[in-house]
Amino acid sequence: MRLHYAPGTIAGAVAIALHEAKIPFELVLVDFSALAQRSPEFLRINPKGRVPALETPQGILTETGAILDYIAAICPEAGLVPDSAYEAAQMRGVMGYLNGTFHVAHAHKHRGHRWAKTKSTMDELTAMVPETMTACTAYLEAELPLAPFAMGAAQTLADPYLYAATAWLPGDGVDLSAFPKLSTFRQFYGNRPAVQAAIQQGILG
Repeated sequence: MRLHYAPGTIAGAVAIALHEAKIPFELVLVDFSALAQRSPEFLRINPKGRVPALETPQGILTETGAILDYIAAICPEAGLVPDSAYEAAQMRGVMGYLNGTFHVAHAHKHRGHRWAKTKSTMDELTAMVPETMTACTAYLEAELPLAPFAMGAAQTLADPYLYAATAWLPGDGVDLSAFPKLSTFRQFYGNRPAVQAAIQQGILG
């Protein structure tokens, strides 16, 4: 396995899951500061020009949720997906929210060009980030058990996803002290060996 990543991105969720599943992998840095994500070499890996991308024996996978599902499927003993079909769907609902709402709201800060052409509109998108990300965080605080894991008593794929995504909050102007459940989750989950391993690798901040 080879994980293409950039520090501080959602690729951290994949690294945590790989460590939790005890799957050996190599790291390949995609230097965003040098626009390596737009290079012909990387675009052959992922034509979307984004991380994460995971090279597997069968081929290359992209999209965080799909990669996490793959990890859980090839290592069922890690127990990263609930046995209950309903609980598994609930977990994927959280992952879908992190992907489709939370991550998009965060991306307005540095990726406004995806939605706007004028500088004034991009500036307005950036200015909205503290408000929109605070609203997203309030939703997670209210709706998730976070007791102690994201979905309750057992770890699932939602945990590495949630931990990596919520690392962006201080930089997005969100006061985490206003969200005690989420703050406790981050402290608890951040002490796991898999998370510490990803931090030591420089994937997570």
